[in-house]
Amino acid sequence: MIDLAIIGGGPAGYVAAERAGAKGLKVVLFEKRELGGVCLNEGCIPTKTLLYSAKVYDTAIHGDKYGVFAADATFDFAKIVERKNRVVRRLVGGVGAKMKANGVQVVKGNAVIEGRSAEGVKIVCNDETFLAANLLICTGSEAFVPPIPGLKEAGDIILTNREILALKEQPQSLVVIGGGVIGMEFASFYNSLGTKVTVVEMLPEILGGMDTELSAMLRGIYAKKGVEFNLSCKVTKIEGNVVTYVDKDGVEHAVSGDKILVSVGRRAVTAGFGLESLGVELERGGIKVDNKMRTNVPGVFAAGDVTGFSLLAHTASREGEVVVNNLTGREDTMRYNAIPGVVYTNPEISGVGLTEESAKAKGIEYKIATLPMAYAGRFVAENEGGNGVCKVLVGKKYGEVLGVHMLGNPSSEMIYGACMAIEAELTLHELEEIVFPHPTVSEIFKETAFAIK
Repeated sequence: MIDLAIIGGGPAGYVAAERAGAKGLKVVLFEKRELGGVCLNEGCIPTKTLLYSAKVYDTAIHGDKYGVFAADATFDFAKIVERKNRVVRRLVGGVGAKMKANGVQVVKGNAVIEGRSAEGVKIVCNDETFLAANLLICTGSEAFVPPIPGLKEAGDIILTNREILALKEQPQSLVVIGGGVIGMEFASFYNSLGTKVTVVEMLPEILGGMDTELSAMLRGIYAKKGVEFNLSCKVTKIEGNVVTYVDKDGVEHAVSGDKILVSVGRRAVTAGFGLESLGVELERGGIKVDNKMRTNVPGVFAAGDVTGFSLLAHTASREGEVVVNNLTGREDTMRYNAIPGVVYTNPEISGVGLTEESAKAKGIEYKIATLPMAYAGRFVAENEGGNGVCKVLVGKKYGEVLGVHMLGNPSSEMIYGACMAIEAELTLHELEEIVFPHPTVSEIFKETAFAIK
């Protein structure tokens, strides 16, 4: 009898498998493609690898601002892609090594659930039958491709996150449908390499869910870099490499690109593995779970993108840990009040907790302060001519940290401190007593907190 069967080897699945194996459970992990899931193979890691190459190139061609001259700086697109593939292979191998080290049996193939009995959950994979006392479903998500007229007929001109990572040649022009995280990160990468990038976004601002003021600032930075933004615009059709859209006034426009990236969101994968045999309840297209990641079926859990709630790798990993902790005797619940979000553009934008918009929507009274990143000496030293801001929200009555939002490098490496502050319900007074290392850009968090009156 298997203690825990896991379907899906992404951040939720492999982290849960590692934790469960380390605690002595007999674990089988099913994965039909590669360990690491979308994040490691088609998302987080490969995109960040590409973006870092672009950042290095940006630094080289603008080195004169720092007294460093690299007039002949060039890039090799094929080698950038080759390095991305090498990094992914190395990390996939690392996940496999972790599974082996913790006694996790990895089965590569399409696992199908055939129901549950008093004995446990029956799973078939590669003509072999497995019986598990508990099942964790981590089948992830897939790119949502909207029913735009002409999209299917456009063939390989149309790309999702998967296909754009497999490109062998740099497109000279790229139309990005959707100004969310994926769209903006690829817009950033290709803009740095000299591709003409046009973004068409249905909402009035890019990066919905992030702080609106900071999102607008980032858009302004990229507009100066040459990216064309068309906001409050709806795509109506695609003809070959031409995207037609209407603006908020109903006026029709058209833009063409060598490639067209469709990045309008993702949806949970709930079909193709026999989920219906269990009678698991769905909600908003994903699997419905409680704060212990339990479904309505005893012994069946779900974590990661398949829940359709917080489609982030770090959320998924933590949800997988919650499942394992409860199975092994540690009381644990999933909390979503301090889940950080990061967009790895150049500059980066990061945030955690409430935004001004969400605080107002919830009727929460708050105080706020915003400071330029230039208040941190390290930022000035390392970001010549760059701008950025830090925004901190605290509760009006008790002064507890409610939200922190940053635009500027390296905000992705600093935001965890704000996560901890929110989790610990730190107040302004408590934050003021914490010693930050100097000189670091992270000091901006404390400086901004001191600015709140």
